[in-house]
Order: sequence, then C-alpha cells, then structure tokens
Amino acid sequence: MGLQQQVMEKMKEAMKAKDKVALESLRAIKSALLLASTEAGSDGEMSEQAEIQLVQKLVKQRKDSAAIFIEQGRQDLADPELAQIGVIEQFLPEQMSEEEVEKIVVETIASTGAEGMKDMGKVMGIVSKKLAGQADGKTISTIVKIKLM
Repeated sequence: MGLQQQVMEKMKEAMKAKDKVALESLRAIKSALLLASTEAGSDGEMSEQAEIQLVQKLVKQRKDSAAIFIEQGRQDLADPELAQIGVIEQFLPEQMSEEEVEKIVVETIASTGAEGMKDMGKVMGIVSKKLAGQADGKTISTIVKIKLM
C-alpha cells in the first residue's frame, strides 16, 4: 500500500476518533503529496524514496518551528508542532540509533579513505544514501564532523 493510501486510511480513523491533531497532520502530508505529484516535470507518481524524503521534510519543518517557539518562550505554539511530529513520523521507516549511524559512518570513512573536513561532502553523500529515511541529516552530519576532525 502506497503512502497516499496509508494517509487516507489514517485520516478516516482520525475523523472517526475526532482526533484534530492527527487529522491536521495527515492533511499536511496529503497536501504535500498532492503538490509534489502535480509539480512541473512530475509524472504523477512518486518513488518510495521521494515519499520518505517528503515526510522527512515535513518532520524537519515542524521540529524547526517547535524549536523557534520554545526559544521564544511560546510553549503553547510548540506543543501542537511536537504532537504533529509524532503523527507524521509514523510514516517513516524505523529510525536508527546514533550508535548504529556512527558505525556506518566509521565504515564509510574507512572504505573511502576520507581524511579531514575536506572529505565531509563525499562521506555525507554516501552515508545519506545508505541511511535514507532511517536517520535524519542533522544526526548524520554531526557524527561525520566528529569522526573527521
């Protein structure tokens, strides 16, 4: 079952349960999918990888918004964003732990012979492809920086 069908099923459940947060989050996913599938140059179908990237983008947007709201002392605005993250993350593959990501980063650095920060882009590209959807870019970036220093 594709992401669009999963979202529609969850929307029905959220409507029946009168879960406003879930419904709002699911509508955001549906809207983003619709926009992406109707973009210029799109054939109307999205690959599973593209769907995962889209959902990751939605989660990142909400995390960034929540961080800004918390920084400004507006917990009342941050709470709905944090609640939506929980709903949207259901559609992502299981996330890897930092230890698992670190292991893959170390293996990649060894296999590419990367030395220092000048090779960060090369390592990031390889690791990001390997871990697509299983770890967020910020976590990968942080670990790569630490290992290359």
